[in-house]
Amino acid sequence: MFAIYKKELRSYFINAIGYVYVGVFLAAAALMCCYTTLGSRSYDTGSYFTMLIFSFIILIPLLTMKLFAEEKKLRTEQLLLTAPVSVWGMVMGKFLAAVTLFVGTTLVSCINFFPLYSYANTERLADEYGVTHIGPVTAEIISCLVGVILIGIAFVAIGLFVSSLCENQLAAAVITVAIILVMLILDMVNQYINVYAIRFVISWISIMSRFSNFTTGILDFSSILYYLSISGVFLLLTVRVYDKRRWG
Repeated sequence: MFAIYKKELRSYFINAIGYVYVGVFLAAAALMCCYTTLGSRSYDTGSYFTMLIFSFIILIPLLTMKLFAEEKKLRTEQLLLTAPVSVWGMVMGKFLAAVTLFVGTTLVSCINFFPLYSYANTERLADEYGVTHIGPVTAEIISCLVGVILIGIAFVAIGLFVSSLCENQLAAAVITVAIILVMLILDMVNQYINVYAIRFVISWISIMSRFSNFTTGILDFSSILYYLSISGVFLLLTVRVYDKRRWG
């Protein structure tokens, strides 16, 4: 598994995909932070993280489209299937490589919050009346960051599964975009549904409705379990796909 993990992580930077992903992610995060937080002179970071999640519609497929589809394109899938590694090890190696790049880039993007703390400290020192200025809420930033990372990991698992079904990277990217888009707009569609039972079910499975608690600084453990369950289900489905191919 570790050999596959290193190979996949290295492949992101042998090709241009890794550099493009990191560059686009950091540039988009900086622009969104300027627009939602710094530009509005607000310490509320909930809007920034919400916009960041919607950027995953494009960013995550860019990260996952090649994971298995490229193996089919290069005719190396059979070599992978006959390698002395379990199917779980193969899938987890590729999954963890994508997750490492995603989480690492997300954490680097947190430098966008440094101006918030710098601005708060400047105002506190310059206050002539001894009133402590309210600065950024660290608990809110941390909880939102946890939620964003978990949602991103779930989307990576979905993209990995789609890539295992496709022979073309573009097709894998387009299908992953469509699935993530549907999952993110469920909460918007829900407000137009009048049947309570349907609204309750959609609200329960909606990615964004569950994320709302994180924006208030609350680590919602039921939502954490839900996001981890999505990851687990799609990883299991990917393993089943390759179990069938190895022994079928």
